[in-house]
Amino acid sequence: MIRRRFNALMLLSLFVVTGSCSKGSKTPVPTPPPAKPDTNIDLTPSPVGDVVGKVVVGYQGWFAAIGDGSPINRYWHWAHTWEQQPSPTNTAIKSWPDVRDYTSTFPTSYANLGNGQPANLFSSFTDQTIDTQFKWMKQYGIDGAALQRFNPSGLEGPVRDAMAAKTKIAAEANGVKFYIMYDVSGWTNMQTELKTDWTNKMSAYTSSSAYAKQNGKPVVCIWGFGFNDTNHSFSAAACLDVIKWFQSKGCYVIGGVPTNWLKQTSDSRPEFLNTYKALDMISPWMVGRIGNANQSDGFFVNTNKADQAYCNAHGIDYQPCILPGDLQERQRAHGDFMWRQFYNMKRVGAQGIYISMFDEYNEGNQIAKTAESQAFVPAGAGFLALDEDGTACSSDYYLRLTGDGAKMFKGLIPLTATRPTKPVL
Repeated sequence: MIRRRFNALMLLSLFVVTGSCSKGSKTPVPTPPPAKPDTNIDLTPSPVGDVVGKVVVGYQGWFAAIGDGSPINRYWHWAHTWEQQPSPTNTAIKSWPDVRDYTSTFPTSYANLGNGQPANLFSSFTDQTIDTQFKWMKQYGIDGAALQRFNPSGLEGPVRDAMAAKTKIAAEANGVKFYIMYDVSGWTNMQTELKTDWTNKMSAYTSSSAYAKQNGKPVVCIWGFGFNDTNHSFSAAACLDVIKWFQSKGCYVIGGVPTNWLKQTSDSRPEFLNTYKALDMISPWMVGRIGNANQSDGFFVNTNKADQAYCNAHGIDYQPCILPGDLQERQRAHGDFMWRQFYNMKRVGAQGIYISMFDEYNEGNQIAKTAESQAFVPAGAGFLALDEDGTACSSDYYLRLTGDGAKMFKGLIPLTATRPTKPVL
């Protein structure tokens, strides 16, 4: 149903890394010794560009509704049964969006909100919606959006193509960078179809003034190489071929890789290190791996430091993943969890930051505007709001928090373990 859903297991202690996920769990091996620098590669750090030195959000753009004019004309990703209105028994989301900034919304079969207003939802396909979301990115200091692109064949292909075109327009209009982020989960004939899709469709977007460039090269990300499950059963050789192919086309290639890519255990397939090493930037996945500040500290000590050292020694840029936390699982701690990750990733010396995600209402990890209290969620539906732990938070709180985290990452405000962002202005 929803990609990248991992079952988070509790960490056994502050400094033990489990790498747990629905792909299966294995006992991790100790952190490798510090890597020795290669002598035959350029270890000069990449200069600040559109991903190095920047904060980028993962952008799904995958919500639609019946009557929104989209090619799919269904309640895409709002409901399990897309042909029917979302309802408490037909839902695919864990968090409820705040839709007050959208001029067009669409009906559902939920009860009215706690404030008596109808429980309507937005469509990503609506021009005003996507423009508003990119306006938020600009307003709150987010540098770019990684547009998620799954296998575009079949029913979803036309709407995914349309969302790429709409993303370009919104990014250009609002002065925000974007790039294509392929998710290869479950993609059959991946090697040939991905190359064909880039050649025939997506490469055209690199001519946009808003398309992200790094080291003078258009950026492309591939998420899913090396994950140790049946949904990502590509060989190391096949993945390396794709990376090298994109680089031969002049691209700067980011890899969305398993959490334990360096150890090559647990969520990572073995014997993949040479494939990971070929990437220009490595961005390990963290959703489902941590759920509180203490666990972030554990990963900082046992995983992030070694990741960064290896990348430094091999001329690879490092873009760790930061998440706000699953709202429905009460992980957010009114922003303290997310801020601790910003603090740790600044301390580790990361080259970039990837926020997971901007609009992931399905998994409850969204930073986009969210219901701030029970007045803004459907009555009796069971959705938690941003004030779930008793601290009132404005609907834009995690956008503001991300903006402040970006300032600290860029050195515009001092490094501080204490969150400067007030939950309510």
